[in-house]
Amino acid sequence: MSAWAVAGQGTTHNRARRRLKRAGLHVFLIVLAFIFMWPLLYALYTSLRPYGEIVANPTGPFSLPATLNLDNYFSVWNAQNMLGFYWNTAVITIPAVILTLWISSMLAFTISKFSWRFNLLVLMIFTAGNLLPPQVIIVPLRLVYLHLPLPAPLSDNGLMYDQFTGLILIHTTFQTGFCTFVLSNYMKTLSKELIEAAQIDGAGIFTIYRRVVLPLCTPAIAALATLLSVWIYNDFFWALLLFKSGDKRPITAALNNLSGAFFTNPTQLAAVSVMAAVPTIVLYLILQRFFVTGLTLGATKS
Repeated sequence: MSAWAVAGQGTTHNRARRRLKRAGLHVFLIVLAFIFMWPLLYALYTSLRPYGEIVANPTGPFSLPATLNLDNYFSVWNAQNMLGFYWNTAVITIPAVILTLWISSMLAFTISKFSWRFNLLVLMIFTAGNLLPPQVIIVPLRLVYLHLPLPAPLSDNGLMYDQFTGLILIHTTFQTGFCTFVLSNYMKTLSKELIEAAQIDGAGIFTIYRRVVLPLCTPAIAALATLLSVWIYNDFFWALLLFKSGDKRPITAALNNLSGAFFTNPTQLAAVSVMAAVPTIVLYLILQRFFVTGLTLGATKS
């Protein structure tokens, strides 16, 4: 057998191995995606079934459906004031995300682009704040909110407790450290010559921050906006702790409203779960390109 024939067989064998590895990788990713999607698919399937059918069937929700309809969604929408819960969530999430990104971007710009005595210490303090479990400050924080006054335009009872402003501030406080850490590392990869050129042209610090640095950080900011929106949107802990009025709580509280002491309708609970998950899925699909770009840009820069 000639050397060319041996080389050809080796190339064919290598191609077959690469195809087999690629097929195995695709199978693994499909199985992994199904595992992650299973809770949402199961909730969607359960929400389309009548409660009586699940109770009457011995195999329960794992049986083949006889009826699939949207009755659970209509009943939950009419009974639970879902539009109000969506509005409450938007009132909390949107200002909290904007305020967090605004504060953290200014802090990151100051820490990453200027040398001063305490810049490393400030960054360490913000980073260390992420290591503090929020559960350890439940009692003192609740007492502070029950006694801390808030001006009338921002509060209808004169206190931080049971107010949208209080929940927005607590989210901003806990998320600023992480965003500052991420943005400061991202800004360090930006070219210093751009800032020096802007300074030579007479641009002030705030102008450089607003017109030079922020546009270059759009992918990272969009990725953080996606993460923050999901985290704050899905919050249940702070909403339950700092709110007493049921009509002010976000949509995650609607799940708690459907869980009774003696009876819980799993079909309606699944319907609310799906309705609560839809906005975050839509948001991720819209910002997916920026999210992936923000995670990969700067990874190979020196």
